[in-house]
Amino acid sequence: MYSFLFYLIMEVLGVMFLLLSFSVITTYILIMILSALEMRDHRRKNQFADYQDIITSPIAPSVSILAPAYNEAENIVQNVKSLLSLHYGKFEVIIINDGSKDDTLSKLINAFELEITDFAYNEEIDAAPVRGIYKSKNRSYNRLVVIDKENGGKADALNAGINVSSKEILACIDVDCILSHESLTRMVRPFMEETNRKVIAVGGAIGIANNCDVQDGTVTTYRVPTSPLGRFQVIEYCRAFLMGRMAWARVNGLMLISGAFGFFNRELVVEVGGYFPKTVGEDMELVVRMRRYMEERNIPYKVGFVPDPLCWTEVPEDGAVLSRQRNRWMRGTIETLQLHRVIRWNPNYKIMGIISYPYWSVFEKMAPVLELLGLLYTLVLIIIGDFSAFYFIALFVVLYLLSILVSSFSILYEQLSYNNYKDKKDLNKLIMTVFLEPMFIHPKIVYWGLGGHWDFIKGKGGWGQMIRTGFKKSEDKKNIEPTTLNS
Repeated sequence: MYSFLFYLIMEVLGVMFLLLSFSVITTYILIMILSALEMRDHRRKNQFADYQDIITSPIAPSVSILAPAYNEAENIVQNVKSLLSLHYGKFEVIIINDGSKDDTLSKLINAFELEITDFAYNEEIDAAPVRGIYKSKNRSYNRLVVIDKENGGKADALNAGINVSSKEILACIDVDCILSHESLTRMVRPFMEETNRKVIAVGGAIGIANNCDVQDGTVTTYRVPTSPLGRFQVIEYCRAFLMGRMAWARVNGLMLISGAFGFFNRELVVEVGGYFPKTVGEDMELVVRMRRYMEERNIPYKVGFVPDPLCWTEVPEDGAVLSRQRNRWMRGTIETLQLHRVIRWNPNYKIMGIISYPYWSVFEKMAPVLELLGLLYTLVLIIIGDFSAFYFIALFVVLYLLSILVSSFSILYEQLSYNNYKDKKDLNKLIMTVFLEPMFIHPKIVYWGLGGHWDFIKGKGGWGQMIRTGFKKSEDKKNIEPTTLNS
């Protein structure tokens, strides 16, 4: 009896894993097709666009740039100058000093001639106490506002920035990111184009600046990172932004906008209560909550995406730091899906409930767990002598080739659309990484994802320490001293 049940369970698991494998193949081929169509339409639509008209247009929305800062003294002055130099008509820059323990605030005060003001602080959203709000005595910096507050984490800092902001669109960024001079004009355009739907948020593609030359807040020379982990993330970001999010934007199913570079309708953000500070996935959670709000009121809406390379960031090339990042991403995904589980398979939420939520649950949240179960299933088959090497190798080869196909097409999209990596040596390094990633890097990603599940079960919170080494400046080719992100 027990033997029969055991073999029945094994047969059921075998069918389940086979169906899952074919669903992975089908899903990724569909994503490739949808992203290609969306990229084609985006390129056609923007081929002759004149973004200079947006800068002076009286109907262009005003923008509040919110940038939380924690222990960013090494780079804060240059980063703020870069933000103030963006090409746009109506915008303000709000820096939120989230209880830094170094001299971030004093450097800002000295560099921009700041003085504390009697700013009318309207606490529309709960946030940690604000110690002071600073404005510059120099009219050249009249766009700049600096908030000094007690430490509460990134989400809490953004909520304080929202309370101070006065513009229509919130541009939430990481203070150490490098923005293109045209970033605001390109990101606000989707808000201006839609007439029958309300654009509630727009995400932007993130480029990797490791090993690139940076001058005057602009990436001047593109190079791939020197480490295998860095090159892997170049491919991963191309897959995520130029393929995944392009495809989801086409069907209006996007549930995630990167916290490093996202634009939001301020009125709606305040209406839904701002960022939720008790999750490490505050960016995804806010987008899902905003979408729920619109769906539950039957208001037509759109979450847009701009694939142009408008923002660059530094990614971790150290395994320990990258593991903490991926652990946090997994915990944030689980927390968001748990908080909004009412959406699951709920037709009232349309695309988000029927397609997006199940996809994120299976292919993002459960992916490492399912891969572990598949490995254990294979080991059991070997032990009981029911293992078919032919079928195993055939399925392995198909999935391996699929991985290479998807990654190769993501690089092709980048080259056809933007051609940032012009050196053939860089392309050769990326192609080599495409072939090696499934064997040598992907297992680490799975392991770190499993760690995120385990830490979620244990109730672990916080970001963990994230070390940055700084961008390479083209004028001196020297790295900046390391800085630590808010933990």
